[in-house]
Amino acid sequence: MNIRFIKSLAQIMQASGLTSIEVSEGDTRIRLEKTVHMVPAHYAQHPPGQGGAEPETDERVVDFNLITEVTSPMVGVFYASPSPDAEPYVRVGDRVKKGDVLCIIEAMKVMNEIVSETDGEVVDICVQNGQVVEYSQVLFKIF
Repeated sequence: MNIRFIKSLAQIMQASGLTSIEVSEGDTRIRLEKTVHMVPAHYAQHPPGQGGAEPETDERVVDFNLITEVTSPMVGVFYASPSPDAEPYVRVGDRVKKGDVLCIIEAMKVMNEIVSETDGEVVDICVQNGQVVEYSQVLFKIF
């Protein structure tokens, strides 16, 4: 086995979210493992806070403790729209309902739609179109 083959195994592990991989070739055996820190859910809502709300520049009052962070359930490429010439699924300020498509994450040539698990307003888009995202990276903030 050569170093390029081992590197390709590591890339496959990362792209597919595997925590270990083992390959045998003749008398040679290689096993790659990585430590994984579990995240309880890919939609993490901040717990209710003790303090008051903070005003934004447009004079609306937003309680930042009620913002839901939509995180990536996988490693892949973030796409804001269904095709390069199409409008993005959502923009900052758009109202979304539970089940609305927010974006696509491409992983291993498969297009995975990421949907909202809550009703609300998109207050932040934390990544750019075409950016590679990591597992549990924050993609959107919904209030």
